[in-house]
Amino acid sequence: MNKCELGNSVKSSLDQYFKDLDGEQPHAIYDMVLSCIEKPLLEYVMQHAGGNQSKAAEILGLNRNTLRKKIQQYNIE
Repeated sequence: MNKCELGNSVKSSLDQYFKDLDGEQPHAIYDMVLSCIEKPLLEYVMQHAGGNQSKAAEILGLNRNTLRKKIQQYNIE
């Protein structure tokens, strides 16, 4: 899957989200989307890296300390 396909998946999910609102006003969408995407992204990359935080941080383009904080934030084992 390339970047554009991932973006299309997000757009499709947001289309459905707005339809499901059925006229209600949306709020805090940015935080909602990040929290829905960030945890599975971190879990997947950590698994791909065999649990090696340094390798996962490099793959993600994050500082290892930042990755550690996010792992703690999302209670990822």
